[in-house]
Amino acid sequence: MTAAVFAGRFAGKVIVVTGAAQGIGRAVALRAAAEGASVLFVDRADFLAEVVAEAQGEAAGFIADLETWAGANAAMRHAADTFGGIDILINVVGGAIRMRPLAEFEPDQIDAEIRRSLMPTLYGCHAVLPHLAARGGGTIVNVSSNATRGIHRVPYSAAKGGVNAITRSLAMEVAGQNIRVVATAPGGTEAPPRRIPRNAAGDSPDERQWMAQVVEQVTGSSVLKRYGTIDEQAAPILFLASDEASYITGSVLSVAGGDEG
Repeated sequence: MTAAVFAGRFAGKVIVVTGAAQGIGRAVALRAAAEGASVLFVDRADFLAEVVAEAQGEAAGFIADLETWAGANAAMRHAADTFGGIDILINVVGGAIRMRPLAEFEPDQIDAEIRRSLMPTLYGCHAVLPHLAARGGGTIVNVSSNATRGIHRVPYSAAKGGVNAITRSLAMEVAGQNIRVVATAPGGTEAPPRRIPRNAAGDSPDERQWMAQVVEQVTGSSVLKRYGTIDEQAAPILFLASDEASYITGSVLSVAGGDEG
């Protein structure tokens, strides 16, 4: 299935997309640019410029470590300096590093999961708020996960549960500033091989077995009994970011083939 592109849907909008070098973030950023937005692609991958060069429209890249507030703040400031402001932030960066039962996690591994999948969204939301307020309003779209109910990823599940809480609580807090905060919760998604692996240390034989169990559980929990595609994840993210979703805030939309997580 070819992704539909709605020409001009984001004309005049400035969008920041985090985790834009690969996977869902890459698809979202490229499609947003094709639909008329000025897009800042943010990632820590050294090949980010290659992805930005694919964009059809006005785009720039910024390398930052979004697991730190300084990195998130610098990215938002760069977007505002480059394009004159920010209208939409799409927080995609994150992802499980390891798949293993909770009892098998080391404490530093638990900390790493929280830093990877909770802090970039929390810091991104915090850093962008002054820029959205300066525009008289805007939208934040967070990417959560239906893994808030699933096996072998409890620290990651906790982080994504935190993303859901951020979405719902912040939406209440900033509604009076004309700022919407929404999220999608993707399920299992087919994607090309990652250029930067989720676990740089590599998976042990046990972890490969646990990963296979996760795939079986995720597929079995889906009503459609399959993984989604990247385009099937990007489409609802961009819908929620658009003015078409102007009466939606505080919601977490499951995009998981019927698995509500």
